[in-house]
Amino acid sequence: MSEQKSSSFQSVPWRVGHGFDVHAFKPGDHLMIGGVRIPFDQAFKAHSDGDVLIHAFCDALLGAAGLGDIGQHFPDTDPAYLGIDSTRLLTHVHALLMSHHWRIGNADLTIIAQAPRMSTHIPAMRTRLADLLQMEVGALNIKATTTERLGFTGRGEGIAAEAVVLIVRTDTA
Repeated sequence: MSEQKSSSFQSVPWRVGHGFDVHAFKPGDHLMIGGVRIPFDQAFKAHSDGDVLIHAFCDALLGAAGLGDIGQHFPDTDPAYLGIDSTRLLTHVHALLMSHHWRIGNADLTIIAQAPRMSTHIPAMRTRLADLLQMEVGALNIKATTTERLGFTGRGEGIAAEAVVLIVRTDTA
């Protein structure tokens, strides 16, 4: 019975995934968010470049495909990922999805930050990520919000991001 359920699940033509990531700040001069360098008086405390938006995006894609999470694929205990550009992680996740016969249908990404202001950087993020994933910019939405000065993001201690994705089978008739 479980084999039958498993094989019928494999034939589902689409899946939805959700991802979340957060990083605290440390002293620095910029942030990497959505593959874009943003001048700021702090940086992310992270093993990689700390790109919370890409990390949430990777987790959503991996989750939708049933392929685990970003920590399983890129453990923060592995020196190979120390300081790595997170666009490389996203490129790897995208190739993994394609090898499992999935493509991205659309993605809706949210940055949760009190500062810096994101609105002027969002068009560059959308273009950068859409180009990287070879998808239409219109299928990739990025928005930003604050928490009205509440919680760790509101106090300026860090930034969070969420991602919701739809992936579609590429091997269905």
